[in-house]
Amino acid sequence: MMAPGRRSSTFTRLLRHGFTDPSAAERLLDGPELSPVRNDPFLLEALAATADPDLALRGLVGLVEAQPGTAARRELLDTLIAAKPLRDRLLGVLGASAALADHLARHPRDWEALVTYEPRDLHPGVEEFERGLAGAADPVSLRVSYRRCLLSIAARDVCGTTDVAETAAELADLATATLRAALGLARAAAPDEAALCRLAVIAMGKCGGHELNYVSDVDVIFVGEAVDGADEAKALRAATKLASHMMRICSETTVEGSIWPVDANLRPEGRNGPLVRSLSSHLAYYQRWAKTWEFQALLKARPVAGDLELGADYVAAVEPMVWKAAERENFVVDVQNMRRRVVENIPVSEVERELKLGPGGLRDVEFAVQLLQLVHGRADGSLRSGTTLDALQALATGGYVGRADAVQLDAAYRFLRSMEHRIQLYRLRRTHLVPEDETDLRRLGRSLGLRTDPVAELGREWKRHASVVRRLHEKLFYRPLLDAVAQLAPGETRLSPEAARERLVALGYADPAAALRHLEALASGVTRKAAIQRTLLPVLLGWFADSADPDAGLLNFRKVSDALGKTPWYLRLLRDEGAAAENLARVLSAGRLAPDLLMRAPEAVALLGDGDGGGLEPRGRALLEQEILAAVRRADGAVQAVAAARGVRRRELFRIAAADIVGSYGTEAQPVEADQGALVDLVGGAVSDLTAATLSGTLRAVVREGWGDTLPTRFAVIGMGRFGGHELGYGSDADVLFVHEPREGVDEREAGEAANKVVSEMRRLLQIPSADPPLLVDADLRPEGKSGPLVRTVKSYEAYYRRWSLVWESQALLRAEVVAGDEELGSRFLELADPLRYPAGGLAEEAVREIRRLKARMESERLPRGADPKLHTKLGPGGLSDVEWTVQLIQMRHGATHPGLRTTRTRQALTAARDAGLIPEEEAATLDEAWVLATRVRNAVMLVRGRAGDTFPSDPRELVAVGRYLGYGPGRVGDMLDDYRRTARRARTVVDELFYAG
Repeated sequence: MMAPGRRSSTFTRLLRHGFTDPSAAERLLDGPELSPVRNDPFLLEALAATADPDLALRGLVGLVEAQPGTAARRELLDTLIAAKPLRDRLLGVLGASAALADHLARHPRDWEALVTYEPRDLHPGVEEFERGLAGAADPVSLRVSYRRCLLSIAARDVCGTTDVAETAAELADLATATLRAALGLARAAAPDEAALCRLAVIAMGKCGGHELNYVSDVDVIFVGEAVDGADEAKALRAATKLASHMMRICSETTVEGSIWPVDANLRPEGRNGPLVRSLSSHLAYYQRWAKTWEFQALLKARPVAGDLELGADYVAAVEPMVWKAAERENFVVDVQNMRRRVVENIPVSEVERELKLGPGGLRDVEFAVQLLQLVHGRADGSLRSGTTLDALQALATGGYVGRADAVQLDAAYRFLRSMEHRIQLYRLRRTHLVPEDETDLRRLGRSLGLRTDPVAELGREWKRHASVVRRLHEKLFYRPLLDAVAQLAPGETRLSPEAARERLVALGYADPAAALRHLEALASGVTRKAAIQRTLLPVLLGWFADSADPDAGLLNFRKVSDALGKTPWYLRLLRDEGAAAENLARVLSAGRLAPDLLMRAPEAVALLGDGDGGGLEPRGRALLEQEILAAVRRADGAVQAVAAARGVRRRELFRIAAADIVGSYGTEAQPVEADQGALVDLVGGAVSDLTAATLSGTLRAVVREGWGDTLPTRFAVIGMGRFGGHELGYGSDADVLFVHEPREGVDEREAGEAANKVVSEMRRLLQIPSADPPLLVDADLRPEGKSGPLVRTVKSYEAYYRRWSLVWESQALLRAEVVAGDEELGSRFLELADPLRYPAGGLAEEAVREIRRLKARMESERLPRGADPKLHTKLGPGGLSDVEWTVQLIQMRHGATHPGLRTTRTRQALTAARDAGLIPEEEAATLDEAWVLATRVRNAVMLVRGRAGDTFPSDPRELVAVGRYLGYGPGRVGDMLDDYRRTARRARTVVDELFYAG
């Protein structure tokens, strides 16, 4: 025994070297078994490097005790101290696997299998393992030989000589050699049956994919055929006997335990089907009855034992079916649902510890990779690997998966597989659950190289990698583009000139030759960019064709792609981000406005995805003002400031137009079920908020440049007409009034000059020619119209309205709302407007007659010559003017007594009138329908033509595009026009009753 002082020193040293029970370790080191080497420093250092030094030390003592005699013990210890490779290998295994330590204790000379350390020993294949199993004459000796081979694999693994993928491949090769040996034993036991049949063993699952676990069912399928002249029925019975015996040899438990279960349940009809079938029987089943998951399983099929020629014939025969599986109806959805069912069937108590099947687990990686393989592998043979990591690399090389995503997924999969390997290695038990015991977690963490705080570090790393897997699984596995690609016919996934021309003609492209030139420009070459385009274009062509002008859609796509060609995120966005590709196709083929906006700001493509671009949800006025005002502060001068504000406006107009188009056209994932009124409100509110924010930024820029922080007079902008009503269209002018009030101590004349200069400068800056859509500020609704001053004080407005105001001016004030500038000043203006627009006691009959007279005059004088009144959305019967004047008349008559009518918005006022009983519900619905439809038509015309219009286009293609936006498919233009006339006619009947006769 050591002296107490020395014992204390050793105890401390053992703690420092990672032993958790230094007292027990000290006793073992002082015991007779290790007396020859107890003072050797290399031994302690080697033990400290293992996953579990206590376990390694116990295993070493047990191995030494098991040696047959003193000489054998001495040989082991001398070799252990002299040969570092053996020391690292042997102690590494003993510190990671109690099961292999037990094996060594039962077979004490098997440690010699770890002595060899030559290059050819580093990565053995099937032939080397077959030599290692060659001496096995019965199931028991086969198990011993198998464990001896497993010992060498584990040694290379825990020492880092092989990585996790190489270890998994070695385990699959050892399984192959074991199946061959077991089949050899079965044949030797039944030579008569063996003479009757050919039997091929097809590895499936992880064994077939060359990525086996330490302990796993080995999935197989058996194929049998009669030898020449033999009866087929007898041959299949003989093959079944051989297959069954082979399975028992591997699966049954003996004094040496079992190897692993051989599972043949992936065969046709599962456990209810015959264990062995002929090749023709297999093919008949797959052609008629097989389910989607069975083809997914066949992705990993590989002949491994028995008649390899027959096995190769089987794989060659089923392979074309595998790569056609994606063409099955609901293929992608079936695979996705299958993955969901796997997760749902995990016991609740285990789901958080489930390393393989749980969310963020190994199966998430495998299913995502396999789904991408099956969809894209039809046209790309480079993807047809049964090995997950090889397939992932091929997907990244081909541009089907982002390189950064592939790197992250690869690292996460390797880490999770390493966890799985080390968990199973400890007891050689089939499990995928992360242990809960702290000792087990500590051993697991240390085995993965986590040494500072193994348990905490393991938890963090596991959580991080699982989170990456979950995120990328959701991104790849549920990618909308996948389902669209899967629905293409095989020839459509390849962009060969002949196939492409035929498809273009079939899809209705008017100029296939020009379209082919675009395809060639986009997809030719060997670059990654071209590879991704080749994935996208077959699907995009179909989406472009689902529009009035597919040629324009493809041309616009080429322009955007050329503009963003060197931008790394562009094609990645289309491939990976939700419905971005389909959204872009809809937007580019829906007309001129949205593509024109996008060409001026191609980076706005980012808005079409699900990421940080913010999506297609229009931004509120507060956020828009915040961004525009920040841009104004950064700008050098008013001209640059307003240019920056217009840049924001351009991007946001695109966002609004894209949201409108996608909401109107729908996508394959979200068919059109849009509330047409909601879309109208969305566009009107969003464009009005954007215009208000732009005016706020322009006002700030003008004031800052001319006066610094403070203008000599308080200043406000009042929105009028559609602007004040939150009903602006894409091409609407901004009707406004300007109001100011001198600050205390400022001369009124000076204040007036400053206010006028502000107005003039704002209008000038907004009208500077540029590529941006114009924003015309119209102040013609001011007192005295064009002949009156552009800006007045509140008192001046009050004096004018008190003495000179006409009824139409009071009517115009119904839409007045503060949109920019001094809120308090604007509110005071609205206070003086309220008695005019909501007169106490209602409207006098004379005023009512005047409004009707003005309306009738407008109808007769302002309708453009040659226009069809019945199709004029603004001035025609049942159009916007009819509905708005009717609603406004009700507001002026009853606004003083019904607060709900005091709104600038037409639809809200109409709803309030209905709720107040001022208009019957059916008539209110008729007017609302007509107003919404007329507004939608005007928005459609602007989107399609790129310029405003109040009537349907005369160009047939443009007319079809307007119909598509309104939900009318091919050949239904006539229905659209008839429906409009019918809706307008019904609305005019209500107007005649309420406005003219009421």
